Amino acid sequence: MEWEAALLLETRFLEVPLNYDGTQLAPHWVYRTSGIQGNAVVAFTGEADVSLDHLVDLEDVQKKAPIYSPEMLHFIGEWFIDSLDQGILLQHLFTSVAYELLWEGGTQSLSRRGNDLFFKERKLSVSVATKSSVSVLMHTALNIRSEGTPIPTSSLSEMGVDPKAFAHGVLKRFQSDSAIWAKARVKVSPR
Repeated sequence: MEWEAALLLETRFLEVPLNYDGTQLAPHWVYRTSGIQGNAVVAFTGEADVSLDHLVDLEDVQKKAPIYSPEMLHFIGEWFIDSLDQGILLQHLFTSVAYELLWEGGTQSLSRRGNDLFFKERKLSVSVATKSSVSVLMHTALNIRSEGTPIPTSSLSEMGVDPKAFAHGVLKRFQSDSAIWAKARVKVSPR
């Protein structure tokens, strides 16, 4: 159907590792990196080293808390919508999908607080949504390894989770959920 092409979200796992420094949270980065035009979420692995200059979360800037991890599973999403509120809801739903898949995979001692995931009370993820001049952007990442992080953290390797398989699962489920949401919008009559 024509509406499906206009509303569907594209996803892709980028096979080449990339380091994340915060500059990737920019309009059209997904298109420039993957060739995907339109609403998309891409995943990749690589170090995270975000200085205060590139932090989007102003609370982290105030706390002087840069982000570092030797290896993370990164997800960058871009939606060509105007509402930051909708972007934050998409971020929340994305985090919920990651949480569900870990829980369904048998991970014990897992918790979610807002858009953050914790394993054994140590932080597993980072997540932020922001607005650009043309879109809403999201970066969510989960530690693959956690040595050298500035705060107590946990990791996918500690949990015995394969990052690539997990990434594919998250992307597939979020893409499927997005199709359901798109269809729900066009299948109802107005009141």
